[in-house]
Amino acid sequence: MTCLKAGFSVSGSSNFVIKNRDKGSFRACSSLGTLQFKDSNSKHLWGKTLDVSDRKGLRDLNVRAPNLDPVHAQSLVSFGKSVRWWEKSLKPNMIEINSAQELVDNLLNAGDKLVIVDFYSPGCGGCKALHPKICQLAESNPDAIFLKVNYEEHKAMCYALHVHVLPFFRFYRGAQGRVCSFSCTNATIKKFKDALAKHGTDRCSLGPAKGLEESELLALAAIGQISTDLVPKEEKAEELVETVETHALSKDESKKMGVKEGNAMVMA
Repeated sequence: MTCLKAGFSVSGSSNFVIKNRDKGSFRACSSLGTLQFKDSNSKHLWGKTLDVSDRKGLRDLNVRAPNLDPVHAQSLVSFGKSVRWWEKSLKPNMIEINSAQELVDNLLNAGDKLVIVDFYSPGCGGCKALHPKICQLAESNPDAIFLKVNYEEHKAMCYALHVHVLPFFRFYRGAQGRVCSFSCTNATIKKFKDALAKHGTDRCSLGPAKGLEESELLALAAIGQISTDLVPKEEKAEELVETVETHALSKDESKKMGVKEGNAMVMA
């Protein structure tokens, strides 16, 4: 008894009968050196166990597998990192802020350029819906700088800057410092466009960029977000202490109140 599978050949000189237990007998001859099935349904033999009646003739046969060249297979499996919504469609003039120091530095180094600080949260539905339009406006206003602040990652900084509603924007321009601040959504995007048109026109500031207000710098320094060297020297030490106490109180109140998303309340 032997088992012949697809792709195997049998060579020899004997004629013999192969019986398939399921399909009956098949006559085969190997006079040409290769086993040939004469029955048209020989495909039924593939993978089957066969009975060979001529055992004497079978001793003269050589059953061999075909010579196959080695096959080298290589596969590449890659898992792309999913892009989060606030990372999509970002333009070259859109900068993610990683610390309060970065925010201060970018504002002071902007010169006469309009700087828009965009406060957002990954869990804010209004921020997510507004993001594509902000990207479009950033693309159409390449001279403006858009600084993005993730509320969830920089809560202490946002508390110090009195940001309690999202999405929230602050516009800064040269020596004027902050020129406007407001919250808007998709429904009130005109407010953003109007501010962009008003404060985005070319102008020449008299003096260096102002950046954050002194009170904001004090609040950030009080909680260790920035160096006290950035606080104007004329500020008295007792004012810094007072700012620390005031900020601690406002932070506790903010934790209780949370951050507002439009008309909805999102607990911090």
